[in-house]
Amino acid sequence: MDTRRLIAVIVLVPVLVSLALWAFAWPAARTAPRDLPLGVAGPPAAVAQLEQRLAGRGDAFEIHRYADESAAREAVEDRAVYGALVADDRGPKLLTASAAGPAVAQLLRQAVTEQTSASGTAVRVVDVVPAPAADPRGAALGASVLPLALAGIATGAVTTLLGLRGVRAVVALVGAAGLTGLVAAAIAHSWLGAVAGDWWAAAGVFGLSALAVGAGVAGSAALLGRPGLVLGGAVMMLLGNPFSAASSAPELLPRPAGAIGQWLPPGAGTSLLRSVSFFDGAAATGPALTLTWWAVLGLAAVFVGGARRRRTPDAAPAPVPAPTATPVS
Repeated sequence: MDTRRLIAVIVLVPVLVSLALWAFAWPAARTAPRDLPLGVAGPPAAVAQLEQRLAGRGDAFEIHRYADESAAREAVEDRAVYGALVADDRGPKLLTASAAGPAVAQLLRQAVTEQTSASGTAVRVVDVVPAPAADPRGAALGASVLPLALAGIATGAVTTLLGLRGVRAVVALVGAAGLTGLVAAAIAHSWLGAVAGDWWAAAGVFGLSALAVGAGVAGSAALLGRPGLVLGGAVMMLLGNPFSAASSAPELLPRPAGAIGQWLPPGAGTSLLRSVSFFDGAAATGPALTLTWWAVLGLAAVFVGGARRRRTPDAAPAPVPAPTATPVS
């Protein structure tokens, strides 16, 4: 038995390290635009010329045409595109939204400058939806993903390990998530200024994100037992966190990491927080539904698992054999 445990430790640790390196290092090492939505606007001849130059980037951009600068600006504000290149009499103008991701805005500036430099005209850059002055690089917003994921995992694990079931488990998960949302908003919104917009809306997004993670972990444990607890935590930590694209954008991660990240609570929570904080709720429906489904299905699994355990009778303890009398010789 000791030999088996020794071999298990020797093998398990490198496997876990390999998974962690793959999950965290692979997306970072392969960051590049892949069908990144970008708008173009202006006269048809000028737009065709811009599209031809951008085509040199392969499948880096997904081009959307707009009639004029006003329509392109509206598309950026609605999060339909990350930026837009506008052609007018004064030369090309790039509309960006650093609030949607400072890394994306910087990438667009570099890419558009490279592709339009042949014209000899400097590109004017206008930040339509700027990132907050207190967090211009989005570092604080990106750093908030891991603590929220850890809070949700811890809530689900503690709820499971304490043996809470049914209504009590739901109250524990919802209550902890609600307080987590208030604390996170107090830090990220009131203190650090990393998010803007309505304070209660930000707190609600933080709380819903924590609830989606916690309910997912607790629900997995309720259905599968201790292996489900490990599985749920591993999915949230090794996939949800590095694939969330909190410091970049889903279209900058290698496929299918970006899409997977948006199906998991950390990525959906980040997208929803950006929409609520900086874009007046634009493009918030998808990530809000993702978080809601995780929370609802996780809580339903907690109820189902608790009801199943109540219906299963506990095994009766084995009878203790009566002591036998030793004959006196």
